[in-house]
Amino acid sequence: MRLNASERGVFPIAPTPFAADGAIDLASIDRLTDFYAQGGATGLTVLGVMGEAPKLDPAEALVVARRFIARAGKLPVIVGVSAPGFAAMAALARSAMDAGAAGVMIAPPSSLRTDDQIVAYYAQASEAIGADVPFVIQDYPLTFTVVMTPGVIRRIVTDNPSCMMLKHEDWPGLEKISALRAFEADGTMRPISILCGNGGLFLDFECERGADGAMTGYAFPDMLVDVVRLSAAGAREAAHDLFDAHLPLLRYEQQPGIGLAVRKYVMARRGLIGSDVQRRPAGALSATAVAEVEYLLGRLARHDPRAALPPR
Repeated sequence: MRLNASERGVFPIAPTPFAADGAIDLASIDRLTDFYAQGGATGLTVLGVMGEAPKLDPAEALVVARRFIARAGKLPVIVGVSAPGFAAMAALARSAMDAGAAGVMIAPPSSLRTDDQIVAYYAQASEAIGADVPFVIQDYPLTFTVVMTPGVIRRIVTDNPSCMMLKHEDWPGLEKISALRAFEADGTMRPISILCGNGGLFLDFECERGADGAMTGYAFPDMLVDVVRLSAAGAREAAHDLFDAHLPLLRYEQQPGIGLAVRKYVMARRGLIGSDVQRRPAGALSATAVAEVEYLLGRLARHDPRAALPPR
Protein backbone atom coordinates (compact mmCIF):
# COMPACT_ATOMS: atom_id res chain seq x y z
CA MET A 1 0.00 0.00 0.00
CA ARG A 2 1.85 3.05 -1.29
CA LEU A 3 0.76 6.66 -1.48
CA ASN A 4 -0.30 7.78 -4.95
CA ALA A 5 -1.18 11.04 -6.64
CA SER A 6 -4.93 10.37 -6.62
CA GLU A 7 -5.41 10.39 -2.83
CA ARG A 8 -8.53 12.21 -1.66
CA GLY A 9 -10.47 12.81 1.54
CA VAL A 10 -9.06 13.54 4.99
CA PHE A 11 -5.74 12.43 6.45
CA PRO A 12 -5.96 13.78 10.01
CA ILE A 13 -2.73 14.93 11.64
CA ALA A 14 -2.64 12.72 14.71
CA PRO A 15 -1.40 14.12 18.01
CA THR A 16 0.99 11.98 19.99
CA PRO A 17 -0.84 11.01 23.20
CA PHE A 18 1.14 11.09 26.44
CA ALA A 19 0.38 9.79 29.90
CA ALA A 20 0.61 12.02 32.95
CA ASP A 21 4.29 11.11 33.40
CA GLY A 22 5.12 12.00 29.80
CA ALA A 23 5.36 8.42 28.56
CA ILE A 24 3.84 7.56 25.19
CA ASP A 25 0.22 6.45 25.71
CA LEU A 26 -0.07 3.44 23.42
CA ALA A 27 -3.67 2.67 24.41
CA SER A 28 -4.71 6.18 23.34
CA ILE A 29 -2.94 5.71 20.01
CA ASP A 30 -5.09 2.64 19.42
CA ARG A 31 -8.30 4.40 20.47
CA LEU A 32 -7.52 7.46 18.36
CA THR A 33 -6.68 5.39 15.29
CA ASP A 34 -9.93 3.45 15.62
CA PHE A 35 -11.84 6.73 15.85
CA TYR A 36 -10.24 8.07 12.68
CA ALA A 37 -11.13 4.92 10.77
CA GLN A 38 -14.69 4.84 12.05
CA GLY A 39 -15.12 8.58 11.38
CA GLY A 40 -14.43 8.28 7.67
CA ALA A 41 -10.80 9.28 7.41
CA THR A 42 -9.14 8.01 4.26
CA GLY A 43 -5.70 7.95 5.87
CA LEU A 44 -3.76 9.58 8.67
CA THR A 45 -0.50 11.41 9.22
CA VAL A 46 1.75 10.98 12.24
CA LEU A 47 4.83 12.76 13.60
CA GLY A 48 3.83 16.08 12.13
CA VAL A 49 4.38 19.51 13.66
CA MET A 50 1.34 19.10 15.92
CA GLY A 51 2.36 15.51 16.66
CA GLU A 52 5.20 16.86 18.83
CA ALA A 53 7.73 14.97 16.73
CA PRO A 54 10.69 17.15 17.82
CA LYS A 55 10.00 16.17 21.45
CA LEU A 56 10.51 12.47 20.73
CA ASP A 57 13.85 10.73 20.52
CA PRO A 58 14.48 8.60 17.41
CA ALA A 59 13.50 5.35 19.12
CA GLU A 60 10.27 6.87 20.45
CA ALA A 61 9.39 8.30 17.05
CA LEU A 62 9.65 4.84 15.56
CA VAL A 63 7.54 3.34 18.35
CA VAL A 64 4.80 5.90 17.67
CA ALA A 65 4.90 5.40 13.90
CA ARG A 66 4.83 1.61 14.18
CA ARG A 67 1.93 1.65 16.63
CA PHE A 68 -0.23 3.88 14.43
CA ILE A 69 0.63 1.84 11.33
CA ALA A 70 -0.12 -1.48 13.00
CA ARG A 71 -3.46 -0.28 14.34
CA ALA A 72 -4.50 1.48 11.11
CA GLY A 73 -4.68 -1.75 9.14
CA LYS A 74 -5.61 -0.87 5.57
CA LEU A 75 -5.78 2.85 6.33
CA PRO A 76 -2.70 4.46 4.72
CA VAL A 77 -0.36 6.19 7.15
CA ILE A 78 2.01 9.02 6.21
CA VAL A 79 4.95 9.50 8.56
CA GLY A 80 6.64 12.86 9.05
CA VAL A 81 10.40 12.35 8.68
CA SER A 82 11.67 15.93 8.61
CA ALA A 83 15.07 16.20 10.26
CA PRO A 84 18.07 18.55 10.28
CA GLY A 85 20.17 16.00 8.38
CA PHE A 86 19.48 13.44 5.68
CA ALA A 87 20.94 10.53 7.69
CA ALA A 88 18.25 10.78 10.38
CA MET A 89 15.57 11.43 7.75
CA ALA A 90 16.57 8.40 5.69
CA ALA A 91 16.74 6.11 8.72
CA LEU A 92 13.25 7.01 9.93
CA ALA A 93 11.82 6.91 6.40
CA ARG A 94 13.20 3.46 5.70
CA SER A 95 12.10 2.10 9.09
CA ALA A 96 8.62 3.57 8.65
CA MET A 97 8.25 2.13 5.16
CA ASP A 98 9.47 -1.26 6.37
CA ALA A 99 6.77 -1.08 9.06
CA GLY A 100 4.09 -0.52 6.41
CA ALA A 101 3.83 3.26 6.00
CA ALA A 102 2.27 4.48 2.76
CA GLY A 103 4.70 7.37 2.39
CA VAL A 104 6.56 10.10 4.22
CA MET A 105 6.21 13.86 4.63
CA ILE A 106 9.15 16.24 4.30
CA ALA A 107 9.23 19.87 5.44
CA PRO A 108 11.93 22.26 4.21
CA PRO A 109 14.54 23.56 6.66
CA SER A 110 14.20 27.25 7.47
CA SER A 111 17.63 27.98 5.97
CA LEU A 112 16.31 27.68 2.42
CA ARG A 113 15.76 31.03 0.75
CA THR A 114 16.04 30.82 -3.04
CA ASP A 115 13.93 28.82 -5.46
CA ASP A 116 16.95 26.82 -6.57
CA GLN A 117 17.85 25.95 -2.98
CA ILE A 118 14.34 24.64 -2.32
CA VAL A 119 14.26 22.56 -5.50
CA ALA A 120 17.74 21.14 -4.83
CA TYR A 121 16.81 20.28 -1.25
CA TYR A 122 13.87 18.13 -2.28
CA ALA A 123 15.94 16.40 -4.95
CA GLN A 124 18.57 15.54 -2.34
CA ALA A 125 15.93 14.46 0.18
CA SER A 126 14.31 12.17 -2.36
CA GLU A 127 17.67 10.64 -3.16
CA ALA A 128 18.42 10.17 0.56
CA ILE A 129 15.19 8.34 1.41
CA GLY A 130 15.15 6.41 -1.86
CA ALA A 131 13.43 7.15 -5.13
CA ASP A 132 10.96 4.34 -4.40
CA VAL A 133 9.57 6.10 -1.31
CA PRO A 134 6.49 8.26 -2.04
CA PHE A 135 6.75 11.65 -0.37
CA VAL A 136 4.63 14.66 0.51
CA ILE A 137 5.84 18.26 0.25
CA GLN A 138 4.91 20.20 3.37
CA ASP A 139 4.41 23.80 2.30
CA TYR A 140 3.98 25.72 5.56
CA PRO A 141 5.70 29.11 5.29
CA LEU A 142 4.02 30.47 8.43
CA THR A 143 6.08 28.03 10.50
CA PHE A 144 9.07 27.11 8.34
CA THR A 145 9.55 30.60 6.78
CA VAL A 146 10.24 28.99 3.40
CA VAL A 147 8.10 30.42 0.62
CA MET A 148 7.34 28.05 -2.26
CA THR A 149 5.77 29.61 -5.32
CA PRO A 150 3.54 27.50 -7.55
CA GLY A 151 6.41 27.41 -10.03
CA VAL A 152 8.77 25.96 -7.44
CA ILE A 153 6.26 23.28 -6.50
CA ARG A 154 5.88 22.43 -10.18
CA ARG A 155 9.65 22.02 -10.47
CA ILE A 156 9.79 19.73 -7.44
CA VAL A 157 6.93 17.60 -8.78
CA THR A 158 8.48 17.42 -12.24
CA ASP A 159 11.97 16.55 -10.99
CA ASN A 160 10.83 13.90 -8.50
CA PRO A 161 8.49 11.16 -9.75
CA SER A 162 8.07 9.93 -6.17
CA CYS A 163 6.43 13.21 -5.11
CA MET A 164 2.75 12.30 -4.80
CA MET A 165 1.16 14.96 -2.66
CA LEU A 166 1.32 18.55 -1.50
CA LYS A 167 0.34 19.42 2.05
CA HIS A 168 -0.79 22.96 1.34
CA GLU A 169 -0.57 25.30 4.32
CA ASP A 170 0.22 28.65 2.74
CA TRP A 171 -1.81 31.60 3.91
CA PRO A 172 -3.35 33.19 1.93
CA GLY A 173 -3.17 30.23 -0.38
CA LEU A 174 -6.37 29.87 -2.37
CA GLU A 175 -4.77 31.34 -5.48
CA LYS A 176 -1.88 28.88 -5.17
CA ILE A 177 -4.31 25.96 -5.41
CA SER A 178 -5.89 27.49 -8.50
CA ALA A 179 -2.46 28.05 -10.08
CA LEU A 180 -1.36 24.45 -9.47
CA ARG A 181 -4.57 23.05 -10.90
CA ALA A 182 -4.09 25.34 -13.92
CA PHE A 183 -0.63 23.83 -14.44
CA GLU A 184 -2.23 20.40 -14.47
CA ALA A 185 -4.92 21.53 -16.89
CA ASP A 186 -2.43 22.94 -19.40
CA GLY A 187 -0.18 19.89 -19.12
CA THR A 188 2.84 21.61 -17.59
CA MET A 189 2.63 19.62 -14.33
CA ARG A 190 1.47 16.07 -13.73
CA PRO A 191 -1.51 15.72 -11.39
CA ILE A 192 -0.81 15.40 -7.67
CA SER A 193 -2.97 15.15 -4.60
CA ILE A 194 -3.44 18.42 -2.70
CA LEU A 195 -4.53 18.16 0.94
CA CYS A 196 -4.77 21.29 3.06
CA GLY A 197 -3.71 22.14 6.60
CA ASN A 198 -3.77 25.35 8.66
CA GLY A 199 -6.20 23.74 11.08
CA GLY A 200 -8.82 23.62 8.34
CA LEU A 201 -9.42 27.38 8.55
CA PHE A 202 -10.03 27.73 4.81
CA LEU A 203 -11.15 24.20 3.97
CA ASP A 204 -14.57 25.26 2.69
CA PHE A 205 -13.12 27.33 -0.14
CA GLU A 206 -9.99 25.21 -0.58
CA CYS A 207 -12.19 22.31 -1.67
CA GLU A 208 -13.93 24.58 -4.15
CA ARG A 209 -10.57 25.70 -5.55
CA GLY A 210 -9.60 22.13 -6.33
CA ALA A 211 -8.07 20.72 -3.15
CA ASP A 212 -8.64 17.00 -2.69
CA GLY A 213 -9.31 17.27 1.02
CA ALA A 214 -7.63 18.02 4.32
CA MET A 215 -4.53 17.02 6.22
CA THR A 216 -4.84 18.78 9.53
CA GLY A 217 -5.56 18.10 13.17
CA TYR A 218 -8.68 19.91 14.30
CA ALA A 219 -10.29 18.33 17.37
CA PHE A 220 -13.33 17.38 15.28
CA PRO A 221 -11.72 15.60 12.31
CA ASP A 222 -15.07 13.95 11.64
CA MET A 223 -16.41 17.42 10.79
CA LEU A 224 -13.61 17.85 8.25
CA VAL A 225 -14.60 14.53 6.71
CA ASP A 226 -18.19 15.72 6.39
CA VAL A 227 -17.21 19.06 4.83
CA VAL A 228 -15.00 17.38 2.22
CA ARG A 229 -17.72 14.83 1.46
CA LEU A 230 -20.45 17.45 1.13
CA SER A 231 -18.28 19.66 -1.04
CA ALA A 232 -17.42 16.76 -3.37
CA ALA A 233 -21.13 15.95 -3.64
CA GLY A 234 -21.93 19.52 -4.69
CA ALA A 235 -23.83 20.27 -1.47
CA ARG A 236 -22.24 23.69 -1.14
CA GLU A 237 -24.66 25.27 1.32
CA ALA A 238 -24.64 22.25 3.63
CA ALA A 239 -20.84 22.16 3.58
CA HIS A 240 -20.57 25.85 4.44
CA ASP A 241 -23.27 25.67 7.11
CA LEU A 242 -21.45 22.88 8.93
CA PHE A 243 -18.08 24.57 8.53
CA ASP A 244 -19.42 27.90 9.75
CA ALA A 245 -20.81 26.31 12.89
CA HIS A 246 -17.33 25.04 13.79
CA LEU A 247 -15.42 28.15 12.75
CA PRO A 248 -15.32 29.88 16.19
CA LEU A 249 -13.76 26.81 17.83
CA LEU A 250 -11.56 26.20 14.79
CA ARG A 251 -10.26 29.75 15.06
CA TYR A 252 -9.69 29.46 18.80
CA GLU A 253 -7.67 26.29 18.27
CA GLN A 254 -5.40 28.05 15.78
CA GLN A 255 -3.86 30.38 18.34
CA PRO A 256 -0.05 30.17 18.23
CA GLY A 257 1.43 28.78 21.40
CA ILE A 258 -1.69 27.17 22.86
CA GLY A 259 -3.29 25.63 19.77
CA LEU A 260 -2.15 22.11 20.57
CA ALA A 261 -3.24 22.54 24.19
CA VAL A 262 -6.75 23.42 22.99
CA ARG A 263 -6.80 20.53 20.54
CA LYS A 264 -5.65 17.97 23.08
CA TYR A 265 -8.03 19.32 25.70
CA VAL A 266 -11.04 18.88 23.41
CA MET A 267 -9.88 15.49 22.16
CA ALA A 268 -9.48 14.32 25.76
CA ARG A 269 -12.97 15.68 26.55
CA ARG A 270 -14.29 13.66 23.61
CA GLY A 271 -12.62 10.54 25.00
CA LEU A 272 -10.32 10.15 22.01
CA ILE A 273 -7.15 10.34 24.09
CA GLY A 274 -6.65 9.62 27.77
CA SER A 275 -4.98 12.89 28.67
CA ASP A 276 -4.28 16.34 27.28
CA VAL A 277 -0.66 16.16 28.44
CA GLN A 278 2.02 17.66 26.20
CA ARG A 279 5.73 17.24 26.50
CA ARG A 280 7.66 20.33 27.45
CA PRO A 281 8.23 22.91 26.23
CA ALA A 282 4.50 23.35 25.88
CA GLY A 283 1.78 25.96 26.13
CA ALA A 284 -0.86 25.51 28.81
CA LEU A 285 -4.48 26.57 29.12
CA SER A 286 -5.44 28.93 31.92
CA ALA A 287 -8.69 28.42 33.80
CA THR A 288 -10.13 31.29 31.76
CA ALA A 289 -9.10 29.66 28.49
CA VAL A 290 -10.67 26.37 29.54
CA ALA A 291 -13.91 28.20 30.34
CA GLU A 292 -13.83 29.83 26.90
CA VAL A 293 -13.33 26.49 25.18
CA GLU A 294 -16.22 25.02 27.14
CA TYR A 295 -18.37 27.98 26.15
CA LEU A 296 -17.52 27.45 22.48
CA LEU A 297 -18.30 23.74 22.76
CA GLY A 298 -21.68 24.59 24.25
CA ARG A 299 -22.48 26.97 21.42
CA LEU A 300 -21.32 24.46 18.83
CA ALA A 301 -23.52 21.75 20.34
CA ARG A 302 -26.58 23.77 19.27
CA HIS A 303 -25.66 22.96 15.67
CA ASP A 304 -23.59 19.76 15.89
CA PRO A 305 -24.48 17.13 18.53
CA ARG A 306 -20.92 15.82 18.45
CA ALA A 307 -19.96 18.78 20.61
CA ALA A 308 -22.53 17.96 23.30
CA LEU A 309 -20.06 16.49 25.78
CA PRO A 310 -20.75 15.22 29.32
CA PRO A 311 -20.07 17.76 32.10
CA ARG A 312 -16.50 17.83 33.36
